[in-house]
Amino acid sequence: MADLIVFKPRAEVDAEVNVSAFIALCRSKLTIFGADLDFECDGWDVTKSVALRARGKGLQRARFTHFNNENQILAEPFRSFSKAYFRYMFGLRPAKAYATRLVALRAVAASAEEMGTSSVSGIDATTFNRAAQLVGARYSETSAYRIGQQLELLADFLDEHRMIRSRLGWVNFIPRPIDSERVGEEADVRRRSKLPSQAALDALPKIFRAAVDPVDVIVSSAAAIMCGAPDRVSEVLSLPLDCEVDGPSRNGEPAPYGLRWWPGKGSEPTVKWVVPSMSSVVREAVGKIRAVTEPAREVARWYEQNPKSIYLRPGLEYLREKDALALDEVEEIIGVSYGREWCRRANLPIDPSGRVDFEAVENAVLSLLPHDFPILDPLTGLKYSEALFVVRRNELVQQRATYLCLAEGISGTKINDGLGSRAVHGVKSIFSKFGFSEADGSEIRVNTHRFRHYLNTLAQAGGMSQLDIAKWSGRKDVRQNVVYDHVTPTQLLEKVRSAVGDSSQMFGPMAEIPVNLPVSRDEFGRLRFPTAHTTDIGFCIHDYTMSPCELHRDCLNCQDLVCVKGDSAKTENLRTRLMDAKRFLDQAEQARESGYAGSDRWLEHQHLTVERLTELCRIMDDPAVPNGTCVQLGQKSAPMEIAGQSVAPVENAAGAIENV
Repeated sequence: MADLIVFKPRAEVDAEVNVSAFIALCRSKLTIFGADLDFECDGWDVTKSVALRARGKGLQRARFTHFNNENQILAEPFRSFSKAYFRYMFGLRPAKAYATRLVALRAVAASAEEMGTSSVSGIDATTFNRAAQLVGARYSETSAYRIGQQLELLADFLDEHRMIRSRLGWVNFIPRPIDSERVGEEADVRRRSKLPSQAALDALPKIFRAAVDPVDVIVSSAAAIMCGAPDRVSEVLSLPLDCEVDGPSRNGEPAPYGLRWWPGKGSEPTVKWVVPSMSSVVREAVGKIRAVTEPAREVARWYEQNPKSIYLRPGLEYLREKDALALDEVEEIIGVSYGREWCRRANLPIDPSGRVDFEAVENAVLSLLPHDFPILDPLTGLKYSEALFVVRRNELVQQRATYLCLAEGISGTKINDGLGSRAVHGVKSIFSKFGFSEADGSEIRVNTHRFRHYLNTLAQAGGMSQLDIAKWSGRKDVRQNVVYDHVTPTQLLEKVRSAVGDSSQMFGPMAEIPVNLPVSRDEFGRLRFPTAHTTDIGFCIHDYTMSPCELHRDCLNCQDLVCVKGDSAKTENLRTRLMDAKRFLDQAEQARESGYAGSDRWLEHQHLTVERLTELCRIMDDPAVPNGTCVQLGQKSAPMEIAGQSVAPVENAAGAIENV
C-alpha cells in the first residue's frame, strides 16, 4: 500500500516557511541581549538591556515558561517562536515592563495547546480570543488590558509577516480600566483604593519616630520622603548622597528645601521642592538614611579602590596575612553563623583540620558583587559609594543573615514589602511590627505609588496649576495628571468656593449647596460645579469632565461665568471688552444697512454682548456692592437648572443680578 501524502495548501506552506525562517534569523543573526546569547537556554539574563534603576544585584530574567505552570518550559514550536519574537521585538520596541509581552506569548501558547494547535501557523482568531479570556480571568483590569495590547501587537505581527494561514485581524477586546474621571459609587471606591488609608497616614509618623532597625528606618524614611514630594520609588532609590538643596530665602520667609532628582520616564534632571510642612521631616529622614547606610557605602568604596581584594571590617585586617581561614574566621568576615554550610554552597573545599583557603573565600565573595558594580544607576552613572539608598547584602531581609562584606542596592519591592504590599503572603510590614492596623482590624497595606497619588490629589484640591503639578511630579505630558486626580466631591466644592471668593457673599447655585453636607459626585456633576477655571474676566465653573464647552469660549454669554467684584485686573478687562463690543455693534449696524447677508444675526449677538457687559460693568462700579461678591449672569434664552428646577433671576439689595 502506498504511503499517504497529506496535501498542504500553499498559504500553509508559506506560513510555516516564514515562521522557520524568522526563528533561524533571530537565533543566529540578531545581537539583542548579546551576540553570545545562548538561544537554547530557557531563562535569559536581560538585566543589562532592561537597565532598571537602582536595582543593585537584582537580575532580570526572561523565562519562557508555561502559562499555567512557571516550573514547566514552553513546548515546541512555541518555545522557539516565543524566544525569537521576544528577541526581535525587544530590538524593535524595547520595554522595561517586558513581563506583559512574555505573558501574552504564554497565553497564546496555552490557548493553542487547549485547542490542539501544534504549530504557530495554525493559530487563528479563536486562539487569541481564548488567550484573552485566560488573561482576563487571572490578572487585574489594568494588567489584563496591557497584556491584551501585547496580544494585539502579536496578532498584527503574525498578519504582517504572513506567519499564519489566514489573516487574523484581531483586536484587543479586554476593556480599558475605568479612569478617575468616571462618576458613581464604584468609581469613588476605585479612587479611594489608589490613596493611602487614614490609618496608614496616622501610623507612619509614629513608626518614623520609633524606628531603630535599619529596615524600619529605611522603609519609614522612604515613605516620609514620598510624602514630601510626588516621587516614583525608583527616583527615591536612585537619590545621590548629596541630594539636599536649600533655596534662597525671600522676604524673611524660611528658605525652601528640596531634593536633587533625576526623574524617571525621560524628564529632565530637576530639584523637587518639598512641601514646606514636610521639610523638617524629609530633612530628618535623609539624615537617618544616611546614617544607617554609611557602612554599605564604606564597603562599596573599598571595592571601588581595591577591586580584587575582599573587604575586611576594622579589626579583621590581620586575616589578610593568612593562607587559610578557620570556619569561625570565615563567619566573621561574611557575617554568618553557618560557616561550614556557606563554604559548601560556594563549593569551597574544607581541609581535614576545618580550614578554608583564604584566596578561595576571597574569590567567592568577589563573584557575589553586583554584576554592574560600581555603577548602581545606569541612567545617571550613580555609583554605589555615592548613593543614599545602599545597604549591605540581605540587610533588609529579616530571614537572612547580613553579609558584612558586600553592598547592594535597594529594590522598590523591598520598600513595598515593608509597607505591607505582600502582607497577605505572610511578609511582615512595619505596620504589623509596630502594632498598627486598619479600623476594622485588618492589615494596613500601602504601596509606594499611593503616596504619589495622594500628593497629586492634594495639589489638585489646593488649586496648583496643571503645568506645575506635572513639573513637580516629573511628567513630560500634563495630560497624565488626570490619572492621579482623586479629589472628592466635597473637596471639589470647597475648591470652587475658595476660588471664586468669600462663601458668605456668594449668590447663585454655589450658595444653594449646603456647606457641611456631603455631595455625591453624580449630583455634583449635574450641578455643574466640579472645578473652576480662571479666565481673563472671571472664573469658568463648567465641568469639562461632563461635557465640552458648547459656546466655544463665548464666556460672556454663558451662565457658567462667575465674576468677582473687586478684582481690578479682570474689571479693567471687562471695560476693554465693552469698548470693543460697542465698536463691533456699530460695525454690525453698518453691515446691516449695507445689506450684508447674516448681518442681522451678528447684530443681535453684539446687542446681547453689549447688554451683558454693560450690566457687569455697572455692578463692578456700584459702591453698594461689596468687594468679593460673586456675580453670575443667567442666559437670556432659558432659565437656569438647579437640581431639576427653574430659578428666576433675583435682584439683590445692591441691584445686581446675582442668582441666575
